[in-house]
Amino acid sequence: MDQKRLFAAIALSIGILLIFDVWNRTNTPPTPPRPQQQQAQTTTPAVPAPSAGTPTPATGAPGEQAAAAAAPRPAAARVAIENPRVAGSINLRGARIDDLVLTTYRETLAPNSPQVRLLDRRDSASPYFAQWGWTAADGRTRVPDNETDWTATGGPLAPGRPVTLTWDNGQGQVFEIVFSLDDQYMVTAEQRVRNSGSEPVSVLPWARVRREHTPQTAGFYILHEGFTGVIGGRLHEVTYKDAQTEAARRSGVAFEQETTGGWAGFTDKYWLAAIMPAGPDQTLRASYRHANEGGGAAGDRWQVDMATPAPVTVAPGASTQMGTRLFAGAKEVHLLDSYMARLNITDFDKAIDFGWFYFLVKPFFLALDWIFRLTGNFGVAILIFTVLIKAAFFPLANKAYHSMARMKALAPKMTEIKERYKEDPQKAQSEMMALYRTEKVNPASGCLPILIQIPVFFALYKALFVTIEMRHQPFFGWIHDLSAPDPTNLFNLFGLLPFQPEQWSHFLHMPAWAVIMGITMFVQQKLNPPPPDPIQAKIFQWMPIIFTFMLASFPAGLIIYWAWNNTLSVAQQYYIMRHDRAAAKAAKSGTPGKAK
Repeated sequence: MDQKRLFAAIALSIGILLIFDVWNRTNTPPTPPRPQQQQAQTTTPAVPAPSAGTPTPATGAPGEQAAAAAAPRPAAARVAIENPRVAGSINLRGARIDDLVLTTYRETLAPNSPQVRLLDRRDSASPYFAQWGWTAADGRTRVPDNETDWTATGGPLAPGRPVTLTWDNGQGQVFEIVFSLDDQYMVTAEQRVRNSGSEPVSVLPWARVRREHTPQTAGFYILHEGFTGVIGGRLHEVTYKDAQTEAARRSGVAFEQETTGGWAGFTDKYWLAAIMPAGPDQTLRASYRHANEGGGAAGDRWQVDMATPAPVTVAPGASTQMGTRLFAGAKEVHLLDSYMARLNITDFDKAIDFGWFYFLVKPFFLALDWIFRLTGNFGVAILIFTVLIKAAFFPLANKAYHSMARMKALAPKMTEIKERYKEDPQKAQSEMMALYRTEKVNPASGCLPILIQIPVFFALYKALFVTIEMRHQPFFGWIHDLSAPDPTNLFNLFGLLPFQPEQWSHFLHMPAWAVIMGITMFVQQKLNPPPPDPIQAKIFQWMPIIFTFMLASFPAGLIIYWAWNNTLSVAQQYYIMRHDRAAAKAAKSGTPGKAK
């Protein structure tokens, strides 16, 4: 009867999971369409009406606006951006970097796949750009805005070849932005104001990264996507949803704080666009902002900006400047570490979501990456790393496996005690404890290897999931991307049948490596002593199947690790069991013996 109830419960649970999965797939609301064209605006729609401390560019004069509306303007001039890692251009209308492609990364594994585009123009389907400007704090100084056409000197922007943007407001002030680019993903911008007028002017220089659409996120609980930054010495991560809620309460500002050094921007799974002071001792005010223009997800405007804490007054004949940097590129661990060391950028490596287990995840990645550089294959690195982890915990695991082997040997005596005192469970428990003390066995010690594996498993999962170095890395055979699930499927006979079971439910994805993992889990379980409770024993028998289905869609690298770890554990347990049997046999015969 108990067995029938167990099977019924398992069948019912699997049925509920399948039904829920089908319902969830068919009832997920579609992603709202992105606007195909967005007209450039003379005002900044992302934030509310500007104050003296809000980095929103002032509009042009009414006559200029009317003229711009009356006659179409020619296309904006651009200055090319080029180095070994990026290609794109600076838009001279509005002083924006709104065209940036990462030339060493492609969207998919296909060799002709498009290169990854990070920043895009305002008239595209997904506007995403960085911009520099000023706000007129005195209310009378003409400052450049989104429609200002700058004059460029130099170009293209490349390592060792800076570009200077210049604009004269006709009132005696000249605004300049000097851009320089390194050989990776870092742009430095120096904003200058020269006042040759007869009166002082008050301006607020700012820099911002802006998204005029809501990006599609991966939606994983263990991965943060959205606003991120180290501000005031602490990591501040805010999701798009939380930023929208908070900004609605605080007039468009989701978060705001002064920071000395630090950085702030938008993070995707593998990419980052962030701004930061040019010097570690420079103090700026950082803000996360959201507003909605026109309603719906298509009208969402997201912005990260940095500005001086107070407006800057420029006396006649004087000048002022503010320096900022823009990182726009791939979140490569060693590259972020290099910038953190060379430019004194506080905790820049935390742009990668290593999470609460940072102290494990990053060292694990660094170890894997070191082995990868020796072997040339991240899959092989995972196998070697697993052996090293097993070796590090060998004494502890050895003790646990010895205890498990002795527990398995005691199984007949335990069965005898249960049969003898089946009418008195309390007495049976007392006799069991006496048996454990006599034989010097700890029944809980068998859990130790599993407890050890949990943080290791999770840390390796994070390292595989969040680091771009694992992206598109092959193993052998059919595994071409260790960070993606194994593409094969048992339910279509590994491609022999012309249909995709995953279209019905993701629970019907059962790849080859998951099957191997399940088999190794089953073999390992057979070497362990069964729980004394028969119901628990039956549940444990189903655990390999349950875990196989649960982990089937995990990254292939993680499944390979789990299968290999199980295999090493089986070999270790088998060796210990043989050794213990030989020792017990030798003790009975009164002669020394050992396993062969």
